[in-house]
Amino acid sequence: MKHAHFSHGIFIASICLMAGTAFAAESEDIIKYRQAMMKANGAHMAATAAIVQGKVDYKNQLADHAKALQALNKDVAGLFPKGSDFGETKALDAVWQKNAEFQKLSKDTQHKADELAKTVAAGDSKNYGARFKELSDSCKACHKDFRKEEK
Repeated sequence: MKHAHFSHGIFIASICLMAGTAFAAESEDIIKYRQAMMKANGAHMAATAAIVQGKVDYKNQLADHAKALQALNKDVAGLFPKGSDFGETKALDAVWQKNAEFQKLSKDTQHKADELAKTVAAGDSKNYGARFKELSDSCKACHKDFRKEEK
């Protein structure tokens, strides 16, 4: 009987090891997904800035970018679950250590993205610049304390 008990222990240990490996692989995929979302967010911010600042004449595409920013910023904090704080990431440990503050800033960014999308949908062109600046400032506030500095 001792032999069977020993085998059972090895089996349980193997399952735990496989689960840990699966979690690490899943976390790597979460990090890649998060990075893709943030890259898309940055691209839509750049396109929106170019339109709002009058550098390009694609005003007919502004609503699309504003809606994309609204969708991309719907749950930024959710892109940083526990266990995704390793590897090639620009996220600082503060994301997890000061999570309440991070959550608050993420909610603010979500709100600012919503306001930009509403302003653009309403055709309130005199306020596009102000709403875009508010969103940009909100992004920067979060990046200041929670993202590694760009070099």
